[in-house]
Amino acid sequence: MSMADTIRAKLTERFDPLLLEVIDESHRHAGHAGWREGGETHFRVRIATRNSGGLSRVAQHRAVMMALDDELKDRVHALQIEILPAE
Repeated sequence: MSMADTIRAKLTERFDPLLLEVIDESHRHAGHAGWREGGETHFRVRIATRNSGGLSRVAQHRAVMMALDDELKDRVHALQIEILPAE
């Protein structure tokens, strides 16, 4: 399973999102810190969910990062999170 698939599966299980995009942007960071041959190091996540329990934007970002804690400690160097309105 690719890292993008792992991220998608974990966020889907945790948040049951209305919209979820997991974009591997590793190619844009070639040669930069944390980049590795083969990519899967830099990601952008766009997510909209009603399962945020009224959390602030900062708390929503923390919840996403907590859901991906193992990945962030191991293979993912950078994660950009975009929280979108759940409409």
